Amino acid sequence: MTSENGTVSIEIPVVREPNTADILASIPQYSAAEKRAVEAEIKAELKRQNAVLVAHYYTDADLQRIAEETGGYVSDSLDMARFGNEHPADTLIVAGVRFMGETAKILNPEKRVLMPTLEAECSLDLGCPADAFTRFCDEHPDRTVVVYANTSAEVKARADYVVTSSIAVRLIDHLDAEGHRILWAPDRHLGRYIQQVTGADMLLWQASCVVHDEFKTRALGQLMTQYPDAAVLVHPESPASVRDVADVIGSTTQLIEAAKKLPNRRLIVATDKGIFYKMQQKAPDKELIEAPTGGAGATCRSCAHCPWMAMNSLDSLLRVLKTGENEIHVEESVRVKALRSTQRMIDFAKTLTD
Repeated sequence: MTSENGTVSIEIPVVREPNTADILASIPQYSAAEKRAVEAEIKAELKRQNAVLVAHYYTDADLQRIAEETGGYVSDSLDMARFGNEHPADTLIVAGVRFMGETAKILNPEKRVLMPTLEAECSLDLGCPADAFTRFCDEHPDRTVVVYANTSAEVKARADYVVTSSIAVRLIDHLDAEGHRILWAPDRHLGRYIQQVTGADMLLWQASCVVHDEFKTRALGQLMTQYPDAAVLVHPESPASVRDVADVIGSTTQLIEAAKKLPNRRLIVATDKGIFYKMQQKAPDKELIEAPTGGAGATCRSCAHCPWMAMNSLDSLLRVLKTGENEIHVEESVRVKALRSTQRMIDFAKTLTD
């Protein structure tokens, strides 16, 4: 059953994410000397194996820094995919969540793709199982299927286009102008935002991000009252009530650029706080304030940091480099189909000028 606003009555799997605080508490803690030794060993292994580290903005700051210092890359999922595709390394080490490793393998079947952990999932991916999604698509054969990058290889294989939040609005606007009716998955908040901005005819899957879904409007309003001079930066995966009070809505890369350009000295940031490492680099004179994920009496599940992203650590990175475990494999028939929709994303992005 479809409602007037394009949502559908479908049963979304219950995603039970681990607790971020528990994950962080389980990671080995090093002394300064031990940390230097571990980092030196990681750098030596990357060089020895002709491997490059590609890290997402939401991973630990130490991993982002090592990627920068060794000729790797730190970015959002679109640029991670592009960089890995263009880099000559034999091995890609993808620090992030599983779909990012799969995307790297989809684009680079000849390369070995490893991840610090294969337990790093994504609630959007888990909330959109391929079998249920395929049935959903089959029920609406007249619609062009566009999926967020935060999905499995199997879901990408069923899609016509893959997008990231940095190009989603422009791609949907382009497809809408060509007369396409869209089937969108999996993030309901991002889907609703795109629908509002473009006016496109979109049928929306109803999954959400466990981090962005936690931002609370009332608590955010209290923080805005406390810091009336602060600009509010919001990722479009956040609920509409949070987006409604934003000064800037954008992808991780777009929010970092906004932090650099905005005149405000204080910035309230409603996305995973892993972004603060790169954001502070780009805007060293700005005070960055975490948007609240709870109010009075609320229980914070993620505390603005993805529990699965938190699984990427110095310890797990060194272990995978030493053992070669956690290799990503994608069945070839699935990979070929997923490559079609993923390559369309990359090709479309190349046509865009900011």
